[in-house]
Amino acid sequence: MENKVGLFHSLKDGQKYMDLWPVRRELNPLFPEQRIIKATKFGIKVMPAIAAIAVLTQMAFNNYEAMPQAIVTALFAISLPVQGMWWLGNRSNTKLPPALASWYRELHQKITESGFALEPAKASPRYKELAAILNRAFRQLDNTALERWF
Repeated sequence: MENKVGLFHSLKDGQKYMDLWPVRRELNPLFPEQRIIKATKFGIKVMPAIAAIAVLTQMAFNNYEAMPQAIVTALFAISLPVQGMWWLGNRSNTKLPPALASWYRELHQKITESGFALEPAKASPRYKELAAILNRAFRQLDNTALERWF
């Protein structure tokens, strides 16, 4: 598999990871993803308006001397959701630490033993593979099978 680098690919991977990550309260104490996804989605909705207001209020009051500061404020506001997407994109491609990789393999094995078809477990899984396996586990395993981990 080719190694994708660059801001555009990180943002695209971040969007995919944001859609893939299971939004479950059981995962909140274990992973920061849910908080970052929530903040990023909020930023996508709100920050463009804040950026526009920062610039337009200066224009409305004919305060063109403050326009450079307003533009910097607008750029900062726009950058916040981009930073969230970038973080998520980088996180999705980060290899799991050994303890989480072991957990990934256990979940993979449990799902396979339950009779569900899965692609073979990755030798060195990344966070995006963990997100996919967690999604499958929450969808296909009953609560008694999951209570060992949560």
